[in-house]
Amino acid sequence: MEVSVTVNGVTHTHDVEPRTLLVQYIREQVGLTGTNIGCDTSSCGACTIHLDGEAVKSCTLLAVQADGGSITTIEGMAAADGTLHPMQQAFMENHGLQCGYCTPGMVMAATSLLQENPNPTEHDVRIGLEGNLCRCTGYHNIVQSVLAAAAK
Repeated sequence: MEVSVTVNGVTHTHDVEPRTLLVQYIREQVGLTGTNIGCDTSSCGACTIHLDGEAVKSCTLLAVQADGGSITTIEGMAAADGTLHPMQQAFMENHGLQCGYCTPGMVMAATSLLQENPNPTEHDVRIGLEGNLCRCTGYHNIVQSVLAAAAK
């Protein structure tokens, strides 16, 4: 099947097998590997992207379901001049990453969280990110990063 999506502002059109997961399409056809595959069961959130402005776990969708959609991946968060998105900057400044594997998904989920709730409490952040796992248990600094980004 032919799929056409806009990823980080660039339109991509490819023939894909109907069973191709969106995360596989992004990594293998589009060539953007910042979106990680962590569990294949939608438990970890490492594959979180924005599809039409909403945070989604890209391992839960088929590429054909995104046909015609607009996708933002972690690679599309920074400005064209390389300036980090405020959430990326906050993660860096507040040590919100350890091994970094969960970071792209956390940043994408946290950005979506702040779009919905620009002034979250610590509890709001913890609840809002509960679908994303950090195997290094860096949650305290992740929460502090999100709160710092919200304060900017």
